[in-house]
Order: sequence, then C-alpha cells, then structure tokens
Amino acid sequence: MSWFDKLRDGLGKTRQHVEASLRRLVGRELDPDTIEEVEAALLGADVGIRAVTRLMTQLQDNMRGANPAHSLDVLKVSLCQILTAVESDSLETLIRKSRKPFVILTVGINGVGKTTNMAKLGSRLKHNGLTPLLVAADTFRAAAIEQLEIWGKTIGADVIKHRHGADPAAVVFDGISAAKARGVDVVLIDTAGRLHTKVNLMDELKKMQRVLNRELPGAPHEVLLTLDGTLGQNAIAQAKQFHEALGVTGLVLTKLDGTAKGGVLVAIAEELNIPVRLLGVGEGEDDLQDFHAKEFVDALVEIPAS
Repeated sequence: MSWFDKLRDGLGKTRQHVEASLRRLVGRELDPDTIEEVEAALLGADVGIRAVTRLMTQLQDNMRGANPAHSLDVLKVSLCQILTAVESDSLETLIRKSRKPFVILTVGINGVGKTTNMAKLGSRLKHNGLTPLLVAADTFRAAAIEQLEIWGKTIGADVIKHRHGADPAAVVFDGISAAKARGVDVVLIDTAGRLHTKVNLMDELKKMQRVLNRELPGAPHEVLLTLDGTLGQNAIAQAKQFHEALGVTGLVLTKLDGTAKGGVLVAIAEELNIPVRLLGVGEGEDDLQDFHAKEFVDALVEIPAS
C-alpha cells in the first residue's frame, strides 16, 4: 500500500465526518443553509473556528458568479493555502544543510508515542545514509531507558544513557560529548513526557536547552513536539504552551488513523504557523512520513460520488 493510500485510510474517520456536507456543497448555490452545514461539519472535524471562518469567507468571495460545480475545488485550494504555510524541507535535508551534529530535542506529553516515533525517525535517517545517536534523557522511567536501548539495537544506533533517576541534563551533556567525539550526523534526544502545565518540568527542558547550547552553540537545532491527533483542540493548547516555553521548531502529528478530528492539522497551521515535519497514521515504521499540504487535502477532501 502506498503512503497516500495509508494517509487516505488513516483520515477515513475524519473524511466520513464531513462527507455528507461536502456532497451537499457540490454543484449547489451557496445558500445560508449550505454554508452553515459545511461550517458545522468542519468545526466538528476540529478544523477550528479561525480556520473555518477564513475558509467560508474565501469560499463565498471566490464563488460569486462562478459555476457551483467548482465550489469544492475552491474549498480545497483554500485548505492548501493554509497548509502550505507549514510545509517544510524534510528533516534529512535540514540535517545535511547544517553543521554536524544536528541536535533534535523531542518533547511532548505522556502517551503520544514520542519515544517510538523518535526511534522510527532514527531508523529512517540511517536508511538515508545518516548516522544517528540516541540519548535517553527520560530518566524518570527505567522502562523508557530500556525501551530506547531495545530500539537502538533494532535500528543499529548507539544509545547514551545514565541510571534511572539521573539528572537529564547530565545525560544530554554526555550525549553531546559522545556525538562530537564519534562524528555522528544527528543526535536524537528522548525526554520524559510531561504535562505542558507543569512549570518545574518545563524548566527542566529549558535546562537541557541551556546545556546543549553551551556545549554546541546553536543546539538544539530542532525542538520537535509530538502531538496526539485524537486530542483535537487540546493539542493546540499543548502546542502553544510548549512553544512559549521552548520555541518549538517542528511538529509531529500522530494517531490520525484513530480520530474523526484530523482537521485539527488545519487549525494548527492557521493558529500556530509552526512547520509540520511528520505525520503518523499507524504503528509501522513506514507509517511516519513527511507532511505535504496537497497530499493531505487530497486524502481528506474527495469529491463525493453523486
């Protein structure tokens, strides 16, 4: 199965949520009832009030005097305009453009699949000719260290670790020292999942950032926040607080295959304007792929059969 087919299947629940309203949109004049129904469907898919308002305004402006058969195409163009703003080069491209080692600090709340996705990314980077080093800076859970060790063996990457309960900043220090000594291309730092509202835990991440920048000016080069797509608008609140605290530079949106709220990606793009690096629509290693706006819109919005 191709990636597009996986993405289309993954967005199935979201697409089904809006399909009936979009079918009504096709080929009809934009009367108030139709607009209201489409608005409600998009809001129900967690596209967000700000993005929905923009989409409906553009749709009505662009469809004045136009053929009603083109209304869905106009909506898709508007969606692409919002999402294209958060497209970016692949992480491989960013790494190759940067001085080595390129440091990625992965952050997020508990349960979003951060560690697994980081390991998948490490495997992908290695398959693309780059040398990753994994750093187990989640020292709160012994299981997290063990999990990363298993992943390291699986993908053939070294792992820098300390004992359970150690200072995460000390692990980060050793990770950067090892990366410079070994000449690796990219350092992937796993951190403990934490609620975005816990100030002391966010301060710990800031401490890691300071250590990184002291030992390697400019690091971390990427603060990669993993968000759970099933959380809808709550994911936006998380992203805002992580961004305010740490300066998030890239997003990974996971679990899109388990939700009818896949439209939250549009809300994220409209409200945060942070590059979306990767999308996850399954458990497999190949189910974490680069984000492309047109591909996402094509998978989300199909012209329904009459």
